[in-house]
Amino acid sequence: AFYPSPFNDAAILTIDGVGEWSTASICHGVDNSIKNLKELHFPHSMGLLYSAFTYYLGFRVNSGEYKLMGLAPYGIPGSDDVNKFIRIIKERLIDIKDDGSVWLNQKYFNYSTGLRMVRDKQWEKLFGFGRRNSESKIEQHHSNLALAIQLVTEEIILKMATEAQRLTQSKNLCLAGGVALNCVANGKLLKSGLFEDIFIQPAAGDAGGALGAALVAYYIYYKQKRNVNASDSMNGAYLGPDYSNKEIEFAANSFKAKFTKYNKFEELSEKVADLIAKGNVVGWYQGRMEFGPRALGNRSILGDARNKEMQRKLNLKIKYRESFRPFAPSVLIEENAKFFDMNKPSPYMLLVANVHKNHINPLPENYYSLPLMDRLYVERSDIPAITHIDLSARIQTVDKRTNQRYWKLIDDFRKLTDYGIIVNTSFNVRGEPIVCTPQDAYRCFMRTEMDYLVIGDYLFDKKEQKSWDNKDNWKEEFKLD
Repeated sequence: AFYPSPFNDAAILTIDGVGEWSTASICHGVDNSIKNLKELHFPHSMGLLYSAFTYYLGFRVNSGEYKLMGLAPYGIPGSDDVNKFIRIIKERLIDIKDDGSVWLNQKYFNYSTGLRMVRDKQWEKLFGFGRRNSESKIEQHHSNLALAIQLVTEEIILKMATEAQRLTQSKNLCLAGGVALNCVANGKLLKSGLFEDIFIQPAAGDAGGALGAALVAYYIYYKQKRNVNASDSMNGAYLGPDYSNKEIEFAANSFKAKFTKYNKFEELSEKVADLIAKGNVVGWYQGRMEFGPRALGNRSILGDARNKEMQRKLNLKIKYRESFRPFAPSVLIEENAKFFDMNKPSPYMLLVANVHKNHINPLPENYYSLPLMDRLYVERSDIPAITHIDLSARIQTVDKRTNQRYWKLIDDFRKLTDYGIIVNTSFNVRGEPIVCTPQDAYRCFMRTEMDYLVIGDYLFDKKEQKSWDNKDNWKEEFKLD
């Protein structure tokens, strides 16, 4: 996280499940050197604690943690249930020290010696309900427990960050490790004002180890001079493969696909902006693939954030995933403060902030007493497709300097609608990796109810394509996440 950051001096906080034996560390980065100041060791781990609750609430460990984070806002803040669950967590499962280090009571966990995360029967006695089965109905107590562990996680991260600031006396913070993908906690840490600025490595999980190894070799082993970029040196994290027009046409012809090629990107951008404004869902595939877990405008599925049916349509007809899961906005960096209570850029979709009050609708008086799914479909703002149930959003700010095509598309949408913001979700179905090749993109396009596909300068209209082979079933090919 430190070497690509825009800082000469920064505290470095790494929080993970486990890496070798370290589960969290505080370091100090200055110029091209890093000094390790403090570590937490296995089996005591913030990441494994969060994964344990991921498991107990019916999601897959090491991939479903973001679902737990998305479920937490459906919990009822300040409710007796949430307060009780927090008390149980702190009294029975975990001891939180002032410096943010944690001690996990292994009486209730099984990950260090067994094949499951927790001892199910003991957790059932603690919380009053059994482990949720995958795909079973989500009840209010599931949401309340998700909120409880999210709040405890935020408390621990803030304590760790406070200790990092005390040890380093730095005004900047770099975050890495899988827990750094908890963008809700990141947003609250930024808002706390503990640090003037924060940089979060976009590939904060295990995949980022490849990048980290290369940077360590370059700066520490080879002792190369570090030139700090004013924004950051990840340059949008577009480090993956790119494909030529020849390769795109080869892929299209292999499927006997019909397409229109645009010689001027400006015309294509204006056309697609108009399609999105008319309620269509567009697969958007451009340039080099993103590195890390987020689609950032090169392998994305796009829609109109103003459309009150878009969240439901994307979840149930395009992504085929759980209806409670929120979608993120891509917003022009120039329009960020207009839509959100945040004055910092968020290029990697790793910060959550509230939707600006000017865009919020009055909520029903009985909002928090409504059934969970009824609350989901209350129109909370004039950008309902990206406004989560707690009036927040996981934001990607789009800068013309790092992704000119994506910025241009959103700006053309702004010219049509006066809204420089759209829905952005990863280009895949549930359980599938994000599409990489043009063949992947066309296959995903045809398996779903997407209306249009753009690959480079080529536009594909679903109505013009030959019917897809119904025997080709993505549910059989990809294991549900």
